[in-house]
Amino acid sequence: MSEARSIPARTTRAVLLVCGISVLFEGYDVGSIGAVLPALAADRHWLLTPMQLGALGSYALAGMFLGGLIVGTLGDLLGRRRMLLGCVALFSLTMAGAALAPTPFWFGLCRLLGGVGLGGVIPVAAALTIEYSPEARRSFNYGMMYSGYSLGILCAALVAMALLPAWGWRGVMAVGALPVLALWPMARALPESLDYLVAGGRMTEAQTLAARLGITGALVPRAGAAAHERASLREVVAAIFAKRRLRATVCFWIALFCGMLLVYGLNTWLPMIMRKKGYDLGSSLAFLFVFSLTSAFGGVVLGKIADRFGVRATVALAYAVGALGIAALMTKNPLVVSYLLVALAGIGSISASLILTGHLTHFYPAHARGAATGWALSFARFGAMCGPLLGGYIASIGADLAWNFMAFAATALVAALAVAALPSRAPVDEIDAEAHGASRAVGGAPAS
Repeated sequence: MSEARSIPARTTRAVLLVCGISVLFEGYDVGSIGAVLPALAADRHWLLTPMQLGALGSYALAGMFLGGLIVGTLGDLLGRRRMLLGCVALFSLTMAGAALAPTPFWFGLCRLLGGVGLGGVIPVAAALTIEYSPEARRSFNYGMMYSGYSLGILCAALVAMALLPAWGWRGVMAVGALPVLALWPMARALPESLDYLVAGGRMTEAQTLAARLGITGALVPRAGAAAHERASLREVVAAIFAKRRLRATVCFWIALFCGMLLVYGLNTWLPMIMRKKGYDLGSSLAFLFVFSLTSAFGGVVLGKIADRFGVRATVALAYAVGALGIAALMTKNPLVVSYLLVALAGIGSISASLILTGHLTHFYPAHARGAATGWALSFARFGAMCGPLLGGYIASIGADLAWNFMAFAATALVAALAVAALPSRAPVDEIDAEAHGASRAVGGAPAS
């Protein structure tokens, strides 16, 4: 996106609202499976084994891996607006299917298909949020948008507490289908990506849309692009793995892998670890609540700091602080101090990862933002799978509880080092210059 482009606040607010609501819906969907697992385990009709329960919980992650790869790329090639709305429709309808599933097989299939939609939401919402945000507020706006994810998980927990006694797990899953009712107003409020139209040579449509939205400033076409010519898959891939960008790609992928490992590992094992440390059940569950809630607000705060002092330094410091907070949990502390340390762990895992994702989105040229984000997050899904396994392995060998904190703290430290190794700025000659001989691409990232 051209730096000279001026975006009215009402347009930014509309895009933030739709993207934020989409991410909140996604958070509810992801959080719901953890909320209903105890009820599924107690279901006398299905009689599920622990292994089957674990499989049902993992199907959505497998789908999210595919969704990040497929939807993020299709958003760059076919349009981000339709991909975002399509993802919301897909995971909402599959939640209805899961609520009505007659057998575990159909439940798992619905979770797998829904995961494709879940995995596609963040890459597309990230690209739209960054594109329609003023440069001085990009990290802050991204933090605002992504905070909906943590709030969605909290909503899943609250809905489960209210509905499980009377409606069971099917009632909780059925609520996850309600977002389909919001698709029409979302479609009316959300504009198509100007960068997508420009990258495809559809300048007339881009200019008409910009005029309708009140956006002023140059709409720079992709150099050498003919009318109605979309960026090719080859160009999108080259933008991610070009030699001048390879170091950044590797660093982003390592950091997000570690971030996902922290998020899912701590989310899975934190209550049990704190219970074994001697806290009662209520306090142990409250740690998970603090972990999620502080990460939601922490993302907004980190975004504000990143806009002021630079993303790279802010995120690297956040991961490092998270590592210290996790390591400090090894010692016996007063309850309030432990809550504070868990809050630092939430900020140094979820909040840091979401701000880093926003920086990644803006680091790559406009026509490859969705794919770059989707591929990075798909790789990071392996970290999401490793997190629960890491905690499980430590528990299975009978190691001291301190090893859990040391392992997760070391992971946060690796993430901090990977972020610190990022280039200070995106290459000036973006992929348009590489592919078409232009002197400068649309949408280079600012220095961080």
